[in-house]
Amino acid sequence: MPDRPSDRPSDRPAERPSPDEVRLYYAARPSPLVAATAIVLDSAGRVLVLAPPHRAEAELPGAAVEDTQTPEEALARGLEEELGLSAPVGRLLAVESRRPGSLGRSLIAHVHLVGPLPAKRADALSSAGGEPAGARWLAPEEAYAVLPARLAPRLRAGLAALYAGSLAHLVDGVPQPGSPVGLDPRRRTALEHAGSFDAASHRAARPKAITAASVLFTDSAGRILLVEPAYGSSGRWNLPGGGIDSDLGETPRAAARREVREELGLDLAPGRLLGVNWAHKSGYPARIRFLYDGGVLDAAALARIRLAPFELLRWRAVTAGELRALVKPSLRRQIEACLRARAEGTGPLELHAGRPAGAPRKGKEKEKGKGKAKDRKTKGKR
Repeated sequence: MPDRPSDRPSDRPAERPSPDEVRLYYAARPSPLVAATAIVLDSAGRVLVLAPPHRAEAELPGAAVEDTQTPEEALARGLEEELGLSAPVGRLLAVESRRPGSLGRSLIAHVHLVGPLPAKRADALSSAGGEPAGARWLAPEEAYAVLPARLAPRLRAGLAALYAGSLAHLVDGVPQPGSPVGLDPRRRTALEHAGSFDAASHRAARPKAITAASVLFTDSAGRILLVEPAYGSSGRWNLPGGGIDSDLGETPRAAARREVREELGLDLAPGRLLGVNWAHKSGYPARIRFLYDGGVLDAAALARIRLAPFELLRWRAVTAGELRALVKPSLRRQIEACLRARAEGTGPLELHAGRPAGAPRKGKEKEKGKGKAKDRKTKGKR
């Protein structure tokens, strides 16, 4: 680093500057302001917005970084002082740089998730924070509308990063071409077609997917083996399996075998691939599941099952007719399609949310003429 205290002329060139001299030197250097912003959510997905009487604009909770604080420490202090809220500061969602404004200093803002807060705590916060903070809970679209132009993009990009499981990079409220999330898909496509991305920015900006592998086992009576996870919604059952550690070079087939070994204590090589399911929810990464045939487990194999502690609660074998009450509709359709493929020797199947690719949804078949035109107009709003 140039122009350090020790680089300047001195009558004592052999002596190092004292710690106090170094600290004072750097404290006097031009530097950006650093702030931390909180996106505080309740259990319904609403955003906490502040409208204090002494401020002309609504704002998000936050604090300036002072002295030797980290952004996380500054934000925790600000929430406690302004709202009486003592809550863990969650993961980093976005970083924004802003050019010098009225204060004549550039700004770097770190945006962190706080919450979601339980309903009772959220209600108490808005009641207690009514004065002087003017705290209120708003749906995201309502929050975008009331926040000033410098803050609304920060909130929008932060929420996009939250649901995409990624990070946003903004300059003056504009997501940058290499930002992993927050960049408008149409702009991303235009930049790609124009050849404007370098290799690193292209990798960062491309949409991501979450991959998993599951195994379909049946018993000698044809019943399906299901497991109940110790996490997530109670009473929901899954097929044995889990996420693919692609960052470690793991393949879907290897992941299927590892998950069965870890979850059930059975080291069994998966059979043939029965289907690949693709599912997507707007704003979230696509989810891809590889479904393998585990074959038939006899009584001796079932007796060897040892569930992973703290991961699974129970296992059971159920008939196809019992699936509707136990698993999510998409998974039920996947299981039913794979059972047919196994029985008929067909596949692998290409499934979209459990339905064969290209198959119309029941009750959603497109009409001819005006119906098709109407569908084209509303397609982007679904």
